[in-house]
Parts: sequence; structure tokens; C-alpha cells
Amino acid sequence: MRFYQFVGILGCTTAAFISIAPIEVEAATFKVISGVTSIDHDHEDILRNIELILTEANHTVAPIPNNYWVGFNIDSATNFTFSDEGGFTPLSGTIEQTGTVTFNDQITVGEFSIGFAPGRTTKDASGLVLRDTISLNTVLFDLSAPGLVAFDGQNLTIPDVKLLISPEFANILQKPDLTGSFAGTARIDAQVAAVPEPDSVLGTLAAGAALLATRFLTQKIKCT
Repeated sequence: MRFYQFVGILGCTTAAFISIAPIEVEAATFKVISGVTSIDHDHEDILRNIELILTEANHTVAPIPNNYWVGFNIDSATNFTFSDEGGFTPLSGTIEQTGTVTFNDQITVGEFSIGFAPGRTTKDASGLVLRDTISLNTVLFDLSAPGLVAFDGQNLTIPDVKLLISPEFANILQKPDLTGSFAGTARIDAQVAAVPEPDSVLGTLAAGAALLATRFLTQKIKCT
């Protein structure tokens, strides 16, 4: 069998397979590509009550909404993916943020990373955590399940996420009794992009095979 005949058969066979394969509506996968993580003013007030006073902020941005306290840009190193099944279902990866804050002119934390930590899911905590990657290099807060998530296929809003003081942070503060205490509210406003599904790869293969077959058949006709 000549090559152009094989390519033609491949293209037709692939197209036929796609045409007879049952069409199923499946949940799509998306990746966070940019945005802002914002912290409400209640966080500042609560930290002040445990003698953590904000004395400096670097590379932070305007929060969303603007009546929040501070915002952190979502960095391009983010690889957090989620499914739109059930509205919003985290799958894998982390949300990386830029910016730092300093308390009492002594403790600087920031470049925060939000991701899932196995074994930390409780009735109050979702299993997602906020980790400092600058100085303490540990989980600062366990995150609660969010409020009503809004998603339109391009923009994702995760509101009303409670920050719960982690055991690690409580021990650093030498106040272990603070573990699990409410420490403020966070919100994520992100732009997302769809992650190609395997079916789209199959479709590309079919189109490519059909185009290749057409080219070889055309060349064959010219040569005969």
C-alpha cells in the first residue's frame, strides 16, 4: 500500500470514528493564568489584636474590591487547575502570588502560595492552605470552603474564604491556642483559560490527516 493511500485511509477512518463516537457532555478543565488575591480589612484588625502590626508592604497591588485591605498579584508561575463540574472543583497545582508584608518591623512574609495539602481537610477547613515562601516557609493559614463561586468561562471569583490560623503559625507566634482561629477573609479574582481536552487532540489529528491525504492525492494526480 502506497503512503498516500495509507494517509487517505487514516484520515477517513479517524473522521468516521469521530462521527460515530457517542457525544458526551463532560466537565471542562481550566487553568488560572492571572488575577488578584485580596485580603479584607478584618484580617488587619484581627492581627493587630494579637500584636501583629503592619509596618511595611512591598509589590502589593490594589485589592478587588477596592474597599479591601491589600491585594497580591497572581504570578505567571501559577499552575492551578479546576473543573467546572458542580460549578467549581479544584484539581491540582498552586496559585502563586507576588508581594510581601512586614509586621512589627521584624516578620516579613509573602510570595504566598495557595494549594491543596492532603490530610488538612476538616469540617472548617477545605484542605487548601496559604503558605509563606519568603521567610517562614510554612503554612500560615488553612482556608475554609469559599462562598458562592462565580465563573463565566473566562473569569473566576472565589469570595468569602476564611483564613484560619494554622498550627504551624500559632506555634511560631508561641500561641498554640490560636490554632484554627478566624484571622480574616480573602477573595480571589482570576482570569482563566481552558485546558485542551484529549478529544480536541483527536479532532486535530483527524483534520491533519485529512489535509495530508488531500495534498498527497493532489500531487499524485499531477504526476499521472
